[in-house]
Amino acid sequence: MALKTYGTMAVDWENRVDFDRLRRERLARAKALLQKSEMGALLCFDMNNVRYITATHIGTWAQDKNSRFTLLPQNDEPILWDFGSAARHHQQNCPWLGERSRAGIPLLRGAMSPEMGRAENVARKIKVELEKRRLQHEPLGVDIIEPPILFALQREGITVVDGQQILSDARVIKTQDEITLLNMSAMMVDAAYDELYRAMKPGMSENQAVGLVSKVLYDLGSEYVEAVNAISGERCNPHPHVFSDRVLRPGDPVYYDILHSYMGYRTCYYRTFTIGYGSHAMVDAYKRCREYLDAAIELIRPGRTTAQVASVWPKAQEFGFPDEEAAFALQFGHGVGLAIWEKPVISRLVSLDHAHELKPGMVFALETFWPSTDGWSAARIEEEIVVTETGHEVITRFPAEELLVAGAHYFTVNGPLPTTRESEAAPSQRVIEMVEAGAKTEGVGVR
Repeated sequence: MALKTYGTMAVDWENRVDFDRLRRERLARAKALLQKSEMGALLCFDMNNVRYITATHIGTWAQDKNSRFTLLPQNDEPILWDFGSAARHHQQNCPWLGERSRAGIPLLRGAMSPEMGRAENVARKIKVELEKRRLQHEPLGVDIIEPPILFALQREGITVVDGQQILSDARVIKTQDEITLLNMSAMMVDAAYDELYRAMKPGMSENQAVGLVSKVLYDLGSEYVEAVNAISGERCNPHPHVFSDRVLRPGDPVYYDILHSYMGYRTCYYRTFTIGYGSHAMVDAYKRCREYLDAAIELIRPGRTTAQVASVWPKAQEFGFPDEEAAFALQFGHGVGLAIWEKPVISRLVSLDHAHELKPGMVFALETFWPSTDGWSAARIEEEIVVTETGHEVITRFPAEELLVAGAHYFTVNGPLPTTRESEAAPSQRVIEMVEAGAKTEGVGVR
């Protein structure tokens, strides 16, 4: 176990996360890839990219609003336009930005209507900075953008090209501090699963489980619980990817995916349980799901490829889907960092024809799914992996090698009921004899 798990505070007596180094190294990676490209500058609205480049954050309420943007010119430092007073806050508290933190408001995803001129205002701001650096005739890379701003930039004579790949490539190899933060983020989910395991019992609802997990994570220092997918009983197959108010019952399968952010760094972390006991079909499904996951993990080391990992997973038709697109994300791997889904993507949909080499410093999640033969229950397991110089390290530590049974065990006069059993037991020999005798006595046939 090579990776360290620190406390969440900064201290003077131990080297922990070095946030100055984190800021420097992230920006340096983005600058280096921009330098090698044909682009004169990068314009980013994606809040994860904005954070990667500028090391600023104004709360996850802004995550989906496209309300902030940053320009990274060739051979220069980033300029940030931010939401109202946040710009002044950065000037006062982010010395690595200084006067390059400025107020600037785009369209707020259409809330600002076209006649207000916000798209043209943004385009002019960008053009002025490009002209100062004689970059106005070079391609401008953009990650995500609202169409009116795209059209306004084009009317200013600026050539807009895809800039998302540069940032995706910059973020694929994690720095030392990024890996530490991802490990600490996973540690918080370890704790949430432990509390959840102790709390689950018949009568608890999926949304109550979501509330419990959210409290544990926020108490530990999470900045954002993005989602807790809680799926139980007959909702397990097919996977709906959203929790409900369904109540847990004895014998239910239940699986969760916990996605949250610590200092910006995410988790994607599935675990499966049964309540009180599990059926033989569910036990078999879990074993199969675990085997597919373990086969993929066994292949993780530098020099291997995403195609080799995807090749050990079943074809879509083997578990009830017509093609790989219909089964997408059920047998799946994806990078984890400032976003839930980053490079590399591992899937039979794309990886067999477009393989990527695994390299030290990659951090990704591997997740598998397998439906039970009963037609309604299913297993879902996920581990997060760091690719090391010599192999890999798993950073998701809540036990998952075998199916865990949650809730109080049930006792009869003959002792505890087995934890692997069917909800409806097979008839005993005495019951069979009673049925046959009744049919014979009353002259009614029984098939």
